[in-house]
Amino acid sequence: MSQPQNAHHFLYNSPMPVRWIQCAHNDWCPLNTVKLSHAHFDGMEGVYIIWHGGKDPAVVAVGQGTIRRELSAAKEDVAVQAFRSHGLYATWAAVAARYRDGVLAYLAEHYNPKVPRPVPRVELVPVELP
Repeated sequence: MSQPQNAHHFLYNSPMPVRWIQCAHNDWCPLNTVKLSHAHFDGMEGVYIIWHGGKDPAVVAVGQGTIRRELSAAKEDVAVQAFRSHGLYATWAAVAARYRDGVLAYLAEHYNPKVPRPVPRVELVPVELP
């Protein structure tokens, strides 16, 4: 018997564990200085979160796909970069393709990003948050 797409959520009824990436010294990665040419990004696919610091930190964008391409696009995105003066940070996690739409939907609902993007209408797949 095959398991439903979001079997992890149904089976464990707890957030799916994911490994959110941090940069040097276990600190969050400044978006605009992440070295996307690093081999770490070769073949890396999953989900990402971009947020700003400042007086009232907030999530700016969430997304999914090929992380190198997505973060590169975010570095050029005028709407994302509008929050640059507050400091932009990013983290990402490898997530299997079959869960990505649900994880993205969960992140978008949980964080309500400042720069909204289309989100698939699927069952939410909760993940451990950074």
